[in-house]
Amino acid sequence: MRTIWLVLAGLAVPAAAGAQDAALVARGENVYVAQKCSVCHSVAGKGNQKGPLDDVGVRLSAEEIRLWMVDPVTMTAKTKAVRKPPMKAYAHIPKEELDALVAYMQSLKKK
Repeated sequence: MRTIWLVLAGLAVPAAAGAQDAALVARGENVYVAQKCSVCHSVAGKGNQKGPLDDVGVRLSAEEIRLWMVDPVTMTAKTKAVRKPPMKAYAHIPKEELDALVAYMQSLKKK
């Protein structure tokens, strides 16, 4: 009986973590909408087609995505990005919302 409990307990943790991740991604999508990111970017064909983010989770690490949001001047110079207008900084976003937005961006992995 003890072995079964340990196996079941082991299965419950990933399921709970997956649900927590899904909730964080959903919150990040809400932040994306609230911050009006679609004025400059698009996801799944919705928004400004000049700035598609559909595969940003494959192209950039979580830290690179975060840096684009809080220090776009540095990231523009580092990547030699030429898109106009330049991205503005979103350093004012609370950490919890920024973390959620990064999680949402990381979930975008369409090729």
